Amino acid sequence: MGKNALEYLGKTLWKKREELGVDFTVVNGENASDIYGISKADAELLLSSGADLITLGNHAFSRRDIFDMLSDSECIIRPANYPPLAPGGGYTILNVCGWRILGINIMGTALMESLACPFATVDRILEREKGNYDFAVMDIHAESTSEKIALGRYFDGRISVMFGTHTHVSTADEQILPLGSGYITDIGMTGPKNSIIGSDTKTVLDRMRTKISCRLTVGDGDTEASGALFDLDTDTKKVRSVCRVRF
Repeated sequence: MGKNALEYLGKTLWKKREELGVDFTVVNGENASDIYGISKADAELLLSSGADLITLGNHAFSRRDIFDMLSDSECIIRPANYPPLAPGGGYTILNVCGWRILGINIMGTALMESLACPFATVDRILEREKGNYDFAVMDIHAESTSEKIALGRYFDGRISVMFGTHTHVSTADEQILPLGSGYITDIGMTGPKNSIIGSDTKTVLDRMRTKISCRLTVGDGDTEASGALFDLDTDTKKVRSVCRVRF
């Protein structure tokens, strides 16, 4: 969420990766450029700061300068259930420590845009890429917690790591599902702690109390980063542990 959060990750993400022994890092860049989408410059900054893959969401196309990068780079993806004519793709396969990681970005449809069915879309991706990857990781960008959980249950055992984004609030339901997939409904955000889900508190309160629409701005003050750490057993393709991370 905003310039300060980007600068904060630029200073700390590689260090935290080393401390935690992280091999692969996914960062949702949906609100990186002052809430509304991500610019090419900010995407490049995230990648150089320690992100291996950037996922997006409902603001994926808010900044047109990212369009070419979406089409040309394998390290940034947008929700796969947008129409095929939209810039970029909804999944990628990256080599990590000799393993082929299938990264998928999907968006929920409950209380959000009317896109293609997320269940059927991901089913087609898994079938299309069968044999081309070793493990799969999925960012579920959705408003409804029940829809996120339903997607997690549906793809349990087929996608090793699944985490939700969009609501900016970490959920306390990190778990290993019955067939071995790691799951959490939302990993939270990186942004100003003194805010309303990253946005300036006064602006949000004025908007809610008056019902007058106004452009949201990023809050200020100390920055906090949150996420989740998944420990994957490469032999069984099952997750050994899931824990929330905050710093």
